[in-house]
Amino acid sequence: MNRNYYMGMGNVGSMNEANFCPDCPTQTIYDPPITLYENYYHPQLVNVVQNIETVKQHHCCPVYQHLYTHTEKNVMVSSAKRGKQAKASSKKRSKK
Repeated sequence: MNRNYYMGMGNVGSMNEANFCPDCPTQTIYDPPITLYENYYHPQLVNVVQNIETVKQHHCCPVYQHLYTHTEKNVMVSSAKRGKQAKASSKKRSKK
């Protein structure tokens, strides 16, 4: 009997060979496990604290403010004295 030919495969020689079924014991083989992951997402509150620091910068810048002083004085002027002073002052200036 040719064991390379099974029912429906290849040539069948006789009726006995066509009905022949070998008595093979059942075997169990275990493959390594396959891991499947199912991801579920849930909201999680995360407080983020951001510190803000305000720096107030003060700068001096010149702003011109014009101030005027004013003085008053009273002077007594006589017409006779005025003429003498004018002559005297002109003589002094001419000497220089």
